[in-house]
Amino acid sequence: MIGAQLRPLVGKVTGPLVNRLHAWGVTPDAVTATGTVGVVAAALTFFPGGHFLVGTLVITLFVLTDTIDGALARKRGISSSFGAWLDSSCDRVADGAIFGALLLWYAGTGDDDVLVAVTLFVLLCSQVISYEKARAEGLGMTCNVGIAERPERLIIVLAATGLVGLGVPDGLLAVSLWVLAVLSLVTVGQRLREVRRQAGLPTT
Repeated sequence: MIGAQLRPLVGKVTGPLVNRLHAWGVTPDAVTATGTVGVVAAALTFFPGGHFLVGTLVITLFVLTDTIDGALARKRGISSSFGAWLDSSCDRVADGAIFGALLLWYAGTGDDDVLVAVTLFVLLCSQVISYEKARAEGLGMTCNVGIAERPERLIIVLAATGLVGLGVPDGLLAVSLWVLAVLSLVTVGQRLREVRRQAGLPTT
């Protein structure tokens, strides 16, 4: 997965910050909450008005806290069930804000009802994909499959918004959302099939 491949590189970049936060006594949960508030605020402030470059830069900065909180927890030698729950819940909020803000853009200045629907579809699929995994784990199964997990979805959408903010035609963002819609639907199906397999039901 793209996310797993990038994690070591991100870790090298954020390592000094993790050490500093640890020295200051900052908790992983505080980092998680701060990052989520930052993503939500940036997405809803910049994307609906079409300020894609600055929005992407600020969101990307706060998205990095998703790696910092885990690294900080390991640095502090703590493992919290609440922290894992909070991190997962905050991820859903952040994803909802990003795609919700793009939906507002297309419902307003972007003026494209079809892309409103496509963006809403991607938003719903992203929530279902996460729920499939959480519910499977709650039933004692695993569901770590899928072509478009959260890191892949974020990379695709933020790369598109960033490039559009740099002057690339808006069509790139439209194409990325259509691609995400297809990949997300496939991922929903892949996880459904995996859970059926583990439940001992036919998958063909």
